[in-house]
Amino acid sequence: MKAQRLWFDESRVHIMMEDGRVGSLPMRLFPKLYNATTSQLEDYRFTNFGIRWEDIDEDLSYEGFFAVENQPKSDNVISKIFFEYPELNVRQVAKRSKINPTLLQQYIDGYKNPSEARVREVVDILHRLGEELQKL
Repeated sequence: MKAQRLWFDESRVHIMMEDGRVGSLPMRLFPKLYNATTSQLEDYRFTNFGIRWEDIDEDLSYEGFFAVENQPKSDNVISKIFFEYPELNVRQVAKRSKINPTLLQQYIDGYKNPSEARVREVVDILHRLGEELQKL
């Protein structure tokens, strides 16, 4: 098993393997990665079994990216939206929604289930954002 590419977004670390499989993990599960600077995140190397960040002393195994227990645990609407549109910035959506960013991330990762009112609130914020973008 060999990795071909590694990249990050606001909340996840993604990997593409040579066989074309793509996996991702929530960065908040790895505090060293979550709190790392951009230059620290980019200073990694692929090993035979995973990824190594010397400067922050962190290792992730390739297998972990594809383990069932590390995949989304929820089919709630908020989770689906953020997995469908990974370019959404969790922290900024949380700020606009006046929701704690950690709580929003827990909805996305399936560790907490949002109420119908909360789902409507987040969806309304995203619709307003879409309307603002259309005016550009």
